Order: sequence, then C-alpha cells, then structure tokens
Amino acid sequence: MQKLLLIFAFLPACLGLAQSAPPASAASQASIAALQQQAAQQPPVKGASRQLGIAYYRSGKLIDAERAFTAAMAQDPGDLESVQMRGLTLYRLGQPAAAIPYLERVRQWMPDANADANHVLGLAYMNARRYDDARGAFAAQYGVGADSAAAHLLTGGMLLDANLPELAAQDAQKALEIAPNLPLAHFMLGEVYLYKSDVAHALEQFEQERAVNPGYPAVYDRLGDVYTRMGEYQKAQESLTRAISLDVSSTGPFIQMGKVFLRRGDPESAAMYLQHAVKMDPGNYISHTLLGQAYRGMGKEDDAKRELDAASQIHSSSQLKLQPVQ
Repeated sequence: MQKLLLIFAFLPACLGLAQSAPPASAASQASIAALQQQAAQQPPVKGASRQLGIAYYRSGKLIDAERAFTAAMAQDPGDLESVQMRGLTLYRLGQPAAAIPYLERVRQWMPDANADANHVLGLAYMNARRYDDARGAFAAQYGVGADSAAAHLLTGGMLLDANLPELAAQDAQKALEIAPNLPLAHFMLGEVYLYKSDVAHALEQFEQERAVNPGYPAVYDRLGDVYTRMGEYQKAQESLTRAISLDVSSTGPFIQMGKVFLRRGDPESAAMYLQHAVKMDPGNYISHTLLGQAYRGMGKEDDAKRELDAASQIHSSSQLKLQPVQ
C-alpha cells in the first residue's frame, strides 16, 4: 500500500468543525473534474474513486472525500488505502467512534504499514475513552511493548496534550511502578501538579526528575517557574541560569528570567533577557507583553506601547477561526 502524505490528519475532532480549507487551485479543480468523470463511468475506471477521495481530502472537502472512499470500498472491498483514508476522514469530520473500525482493519491487515494510522487510531480510542486500546495503538506506532513503561509514558503525554491531566498522571505513575528511574515520568507528574497550581508537589516531582535526568534543560525551566510562583526569586534565577546554560535555543527560560527580574524590581535586567526572547521568537506575544512591562518600568513609554501593541496584534491574529466542514 502506498503511504500517503496525511495533511492535517492529526487535527482534533471538533464535532463537525475544521479549519477552513485553502481555495482549490485551477489545476486541482481540473484534476477533480477529470476524476469525477472517471468515477461516474459505468463501470468506473479502476481506482478513480479512491484518487477522487484523496483529491477531495487534500483540498479539505471532507464530506465529499468520505463519500468517494465509501464508493471505492464498495467497488473493491480489499482497497486498504481507501479503508485507511475513510477512517482518517471520519476522524477529521469529528466522528472518531465511526473511524475506529476502519483504522482497526488497517492495523489487522498490515500491523506495521502506517504509523500515521496507528496514531490517529490511538487518538480515536482516546475520544472513545478506550484508554488501554489507545496505549496499544501508540505502542505500535513507536515500536514498544503495550504494557511497557515507555508505552504508559507515551500515552500519558498524549493524555496531557488532550487536557486530561488526571489520566496522564495515572499513566506516569504506572510507568514509574514499572521503571522507577524512567526519565520524564516525574517531569510529567510535575507538569500535572503545575497545571493544577499545586506548586509544592510540582516542586517535589521536578526535583526527582532532576535527580534522575540532570542534563534535561526543561526541568530547570520548570523549577524556575515553580520557584517564581513561590516567591523564591534567587532560586528561580539559579535554576533558569542552568536551563539557559544547557540550551540557548529555547525561549522559555529567557522569558521566565525576564519575569523573575520584573518581580525583583529590575526592569533593565528583565529587558535584556526579554529582548533576546523576542529576537528568537518574534511571534510570541508573551515576550512582547513582558518586554512592554519592562520598558514601562524603565520609563520608556514609546517602546512599551510598541511592544504591547505588537503583543495584542499577535494574540488577536493567532486565535483559531473555525468554519463548518465543506
């Protein structure tokens, strides 16, 4: 089976909503028209319905794509590519439960054929609250045992991304029961506690992560965040300095350091770190907001207004606009 470039396959199932599709080019419209004619012939040209579905899928016409893949499967029940694409299309249409049987068939027939299908199957299982099955799908995607510590940690990460922190914590705990020194498991638990603003337990977990994974820059970034929330600015500064020393490519520690210096009443030092963060990532509205506050603290009102206006514009333009699926 030819593996496809699965554009937008991992968008959340939004109950019938999706990002608006880009306008179809004249060439793609002509291609769709030609495929429609081939699919409408009696008998249809072999493979035309499948190719029409793919063209619809790539142009964001998901309802038409699902119909085309349905027709392709009726013409050839063994057309595995159409089975897979129908499952992916149903997932994008906000019908994860309906997508599961088709994605399961792909995995049954060709277990290692397409990691993308395993990933979407795992997400569909999560939507259906079949969390053990989701772990099995993610484990297959990454080639680890379904009951391994790695599989639980992978699933925990997916659950955390899906805004299911309590379930993520359960998988992280299970991973630690299997492998007590597994890197990133304590980090995940710390993230969950930080999400719940439980800074005491977050600190405990991040310190345990630091003990088993001392070269991981992000743990010092999170420790800096925790210490900042606790008002222990010297400890925050020390942790963030370690984060920056280990990884100068991440904006997070520079932003956090700017925040620490603002809290300490030192806008000049804050501006130095925040200017660097803005240079690294001009599209981050938080950096612009904090830099505007630093400039205001320095009495540079024109600079402050420029940064705060930039932050407002970036934040406004980044809001996701949803439209009904075509």
